[in-house]
Amino acid sequence: MSISVSNVSHFYGQQQALKEVSFNIKGGEVVGFLGPNGAGKSTMMKILTGFLPPSSGEVIVAGENVLENRVSFRSKIGYLPEHNPLYTDMYVSEYLDFTASIYKIKNKKERINEMIECVGLTPEKQKKIGALSKGFRQRVGLAQALLPNPEVLILDEPTTGFDPNQIAEVRALIKNLGQSKTILLSTHIMQEVKAISERVIIIHAGSIVADEHPDKLESLNLKGETIIEVEFDKPIVSENLLSVAGIKKVEKSGESEYLVYVSAELEVRPEIFRFAVENNIVIMSMTKKHQSLEEVFYALTN
Repeated sequence: MSISVSNVSHFYGQQQALKEVSFNIKGGEVVGFLGPNGAGKSTMMKILTGFLPPSSGEVIVAGENVLENRVSFRSKIGYLPEHNPLYTDMYVSEYLDFTASIYKIKNKKERINEMIECVGLTPEKQKKIGALSKGFRQRVGLAQALLPNPEVLILDEPTTGFDPNQIAEVRALIKNLGQSKTILLSTHIMQEVKAISERVIIIHAGSIVADEHPDKLESLNLKGETIIEVEFDKPIVSENLLSVAGIKKVEKSGESEYLVYVSAELEVRPEIFRFAVENNIVIMSMTKKHQSLEEVFYALTN
């Protein structure tokens, strides 16, 4: 396991931020780490990067115990914090050279040029960091995180400040990096999670409330009901559908389109077909509607 978290708790004074949290992330996995503000997400990421010791429990990152080998394990981890701290009076290449010297990187000039090209900083490399847009500052932070060629990447809101084209480029970069590195990605953008992550871990009130593939999360039935989208060839009286056994509610969603609410355990589609035949109506389409990742997140964290 590249990241192994076992029964980790953390207290700030009397306030408990994490409650016996456990999860494992294998090498080469890209995992989305989600949680509302105050859920313990930032605390967990600080523990994983060695900036904060856990009150109890064990954390192994890239084969190193973060409490026992706090110096050696940091060469195996790259971290991009949400509020990216940079020396704004330094030039891009100068800052990366400074960072490479801290890591004692050999052939640092070649490595710096490689990272500048990798994250798309080539047009800006002769500028001072203070003159860069927020999106390009994030790229500088990503370049410094990648400089030591870490086994594990911890990325906190990596696309903050990016325009849509830049977001697409960085998502592609993260997916490509995920082929050889373990990546834990924190974001509030649900489309980003679906586009990049193979797994989603959701934390709420200091505890893990979900750990699953994004598609499987969307198929969870958290409300105990199924919504069926039906389109007929002509409008009907919505209330007439309530005569079908098992249908609890009907909402009109278009000129001849309807949302049909039924209990999750019931299969009413054959009955809807029968209703259509008896009323001389043609069904143009009928599909089960899945919850969005946003709806699942909201249900699990409220």
